[in-house]
Amino acid sequence: MSILGNRVLRVEDPRFLRGEGRYIENMPLHRAAWVTFVRSPLAHARVNGIDTSAAEALPDVQVLTGADVDAPPFGPPPYWNINPGMVRPLVAQDVVRFAGEIVAIVVSDDRAAGIDAAELVAIDYDPLPVVLTVEEAAEDETLLFPDEGTNVAARAGSEEHDEELFSGCEVVVSDTVWSQRMAAAPLEPRSAAAELGEDGRLTVWLTSQTPHTSKMVVAGMLGLDPGQVRVVSPDLGGGFGAKMLEVEGVLVAWLARKLGRPARWTETRTENMLGLLHGRAQRLEFTLGGTRDGDVRAYRLDVLADAGAYPILGAYLPNLTCLMASAVYEIPRVEVEGRSVVTNTTPTTSIRGAGRPEAAQAMERALDLFAAEVGLDPAEVRRRNFVPKDAFPYTTATGATYDSGDYEGALDLLLRSAGYDELREEQRRRRAQGGPVELGIGLGAYVEISNPVGEAEFGEVEITDNGEAILRTGSHSHGQGHETTFAMLAAERLGLPVELVTVIKGDTDEVPTGAGTFGSKSTQIGGVAGRLAADGVVEQAKALAADYLEASAADMVLDLDTGRFHVTGAPEPALGWADLASRAAADGRLGELKVSHEFQAPPSFPFGIHLSVVEVDTETGRVEVKRHVAVDDAGTIVNPLVADGQVHGGIAFGVGQALYEEVVFGEDGYPLTGTFVGYAFPSAAELPSWERVEMVTPTPNNVVGVKGIGESGTVGSTPAVHNAVLDALAPYGVRHVDLPCNGENVWKALQEATA
Repeated sequence: MSILGNRVLRVEDPRFLRGEGRYIENMPLHRAAWVTFVRSPLAHARVNGIDTSAAEALPDVQVLTGADVDAPPFGPPPYWNINPGMVRPLVAQDVVRFAGEIVAIVVSDDRAAGIDAAELVAIDYDPLPVVLTVEEAAEDETLLFPDEGTNVAARAGSEEHDEELFSGCEVVVSDTVWSQRMAAAPLEPRSAAAELGEDGRLTVWLTSQTPHTSKMVVAGMLGLDPGQVRVVSPDLGGGFGAKMLEVEGVLVAWLARKLGRPARWTETRTENMLGLLHGRAQRLEFTLGGTRDGDVRAYRLDVLADAGAYPILGAYLPNLTCLMASAVYEIPRVEVEGRSVVTNTTPTTSIRGAGRPEAAQAMERALDLFAAEVGLDPAEVRRRNFVPKDAFPYTTATGATYDSGDYEGALDLLLRSAGYDELREEQRRRRAQGGPVELGIGLGAYVEISNPVGEAEFGEVEITDNGEAILRTGSHSHGQGHETTFAMLAAERLGLPVELVTVIKGDTDEVPTGAGTFGSKSTQIGGVAGRLAADGVVEQAKALAADYLEASAADMVLDLDTGRFHVTGAPEPALGWADLASRAAADGRLGELKVSHEFQAPPSFPFGIHLSVVEVDTETGRVEVKRHVAVDDAGTIVNPLVADGQVHGGIAFGVGQALYEEVVFGEDGYPLTGTFVGYAFPSAAELPSWERVEMVTPTPNNVVGVKGIGESGTVGSTPAVHNAVLDALAPYGVRHVDLPCNGENVWKALQEATA
């Protein structure tokens, strides 16, 4: 019986529960210098001078400025088509462009001395005008990079507009959704450490989701051959897409070489909120048109994204928003345009969902507005416009080719599981009774893209001399459960217990190559690569066993129930993995039981639909989620326990955006949400138990049939909660509430509507 599909407990959990996680901050590093970054308190200013004398008067303290750093600026890869003139210096010299930008580096023998010295570094600033909103930036009146002549960093979609796009539409609705700026807020802040070995090789420890990419970037920026750099990314206390290599990690690596001694840094929570790149921050202006019987004919989406002060991945993400604009609907005419602009704020990057939640947020609001205008139930409008089940593979008007799906089936399953008709009846009853607390019911249908650019991943399986297996993967696990899921995929092919398969990741010396983990792609390429490598080992083992049993390799079979090789139809004699490995080791042939595989696949498109039930107190604006039911289809499920965890975490992230979280800046550009006192995100106390309903529609893109699931819960939950809040407020004439739908924004919307 296959282990796949069973609820196997995560093998990595015991070490975390015992406090045995391997984190950079806890790693001993002899004679390491502590690095403290001096950061600008101003969002936009000229740097006239830096006086380091008071700081350097302290014992064993050294201060470096941008003039001392002989490394190139930090910028995006050229294939992202981002303005190359808007790169970030590792340490600002002439101009600072956001509050939190590094202006000096303090090196000390201990952390406390570094903090004291940093406060003594005196910097003469000349303030410049501050640009904080995408609307201001798009006007190009104040330029962050005057030589570029514009604040536009990147474009997506098409600038061409069809004036007849909505011709023939009987009903047209429009609105604007601000998908607000959010902080990833991982439990563990960022850390970095570096050490130059006696052999001249540089080892860098990073809190990075992509250790192999980080290795190449560090080597390139420091002018080193990649073979001279080793990157280790151990356990991470959450990443959510934001923990990639950034300037701080490069500087720590550079300092280790310059100082000739190990260097280390761990940020404070305030540094994390200032310096770790933010996410979302897109203004989504949409128009949708169709017929009075609910048939959607045309859709336009204009995306204006905030790239922050230095455009990097966040400036590229409107490409994904535009690609996924038409969502799960068969819409014949779609126009999309995206622009990313620079502002005097923390740069933006991917956080859980990365461009896809924004597309769903816009489309699902548009569908609810359209349903209200034509007088149909929101569920019925969605049903009438879904891409039909027999249309796959389906290519959208924006050029995305969906691999597989059953959107109407997901809706039916959701409505039945949630008791939709009964919920609507309860809502009618409560409205008839009156009272200040209103019940709202919202839907959020979605399709997202996993493995967005069709990457490849490395997997290797090796049998040890005691008959156990090692699986090396280029994917990185920081909460996703790969040490369990990947082991299950290999164990199922090897006929070994899952506990005898050890997964190794995160060390570029142990694993030769890898794409890392982001974009919900790990299992569908990394896990599949490991599975295919296991298949290769089995074939090698058949040949080896045939030699020892004096049989033909073509006649050998592996009994997956017992993990023993024998001739087809003759269970004895047989060799188990331990016996086979022992004999192979004695004969110097153990290396034959090691196979590497690199697997590449096109993108896949997980889909689903969420239903949220909320109560809104119309006197205070308070919103409480009472139920949340989720149908998330990610193809074949390897481990339902792990899948549940991913969906639950994703929903919590999405509800956080819908109701609680927002990075806010003051008029001077300094963040007002620099700690958890000001930045609200939900704890378990604010959230109900999620109701996950399983649905499986395999993808043809890999032999397992698996898609990604790490971000699905986030994509579906935010629009479901947003729509539920607005559904509750519909009797009051409210048709728009800014995200997050916290008490303040809901109360304001009610006052505006009643006025």
